[in-house]
Amino acid sequence: MTLAVGFLLAAGVLLIASPWLWPRREPSRATARAPFAPLADLLARAGVPTVSPLVLIGVIAITGLAGGALTLLLVPVVALAPVAAVLVAAVPLLVLRGRAATRRRALRAVWPDVVDHLLSGVRAGLSLPQAIAALADSAPEPVRGPFRTFRRDYLRTAQFTECLDALKASLADPVADRIVETLRMAREVGGTELPSVLRSLSHYLRADAAVRAEVDARQSWVRTAARLGVVAPWIVLLMLSTRPEAAAAYNTPGGAVLVIGGLLATLVAYRLMIALGRLPEEGRWFR
Repeated sequence: MTLAVGFLLAAGVLLIASPWLWPRREPSRATARAPFAPLADLLARAGVPTVSPLVLIGVIAITGLAGGALTLLLVPVVALAPVAAVLVAAVPLLVLRGRAATRRRALRAVWPDVVDHLLSGVRAGLSLPQAIAALADSAPEPVRGPFRTFRRDYLRTAQFTECLDALKASLADPVADRIVETLRMAREVGGTELPSVLRSLSHYLRADAAVRAEVDARQSWVRTAARLGVVAPWIVLLMLSTRPEAAAAYNTPGGAVLVIGGLLATLVAYRLMIALGRLPEEGRWFR
């Protein structure tokens, strides 16, 4: 009876806290169209938009199975196989997220120059599509490819809105979203304030990049400690599992519970450490 009352109280507390733990979110248009939209967005942010999300899922599954099988062959502890499968399966996602973060940091340094080139084109009397197309030759090298595609598509179709949508999708960056939506509004609404808006945006992007670079350098030790805290216990566990008496202990039900509990604790601690050391990132605009 006491146990049932405890479960009911816990369920009540969970239901009360559920609006804050799992807030309702309206699905975006991209999510409604594609069942693997988060994976597709991750691939785009990592700079490999041509890779299919299904290919990524296949790589994750094969990597996890290979990691679990190899661990079971090398270490005679059954409970370590699913743990290794989960950890190894997460490696492709971690690599993509690291690549996306590196790409975002690299692009953050070039966006002020892109805005300055746009401002120069507008001041020189170019139309907005011409100023954007000119970035195919004058923009910094990391972003010239998408602007070349924009120029080719616009010369072929003359559909400015559709070409802007394709440009935003290929750049896959929050700052690019802001710039593209600013240009779209300037095209649709008109007015003479675009140069001053672009000038203010350039100043803001430079100040934001400088602050983020400084804080990111200071917070790097948090990420290093989180990765070390994740890897070190499992290395020790693998070394202990090579001894027959330790392997026999971990193959018991209590040992399996200990290993699975350690996996859960590791994942929770890693997420907390990363959350503490991460700066808030801007979200994508109007995807």
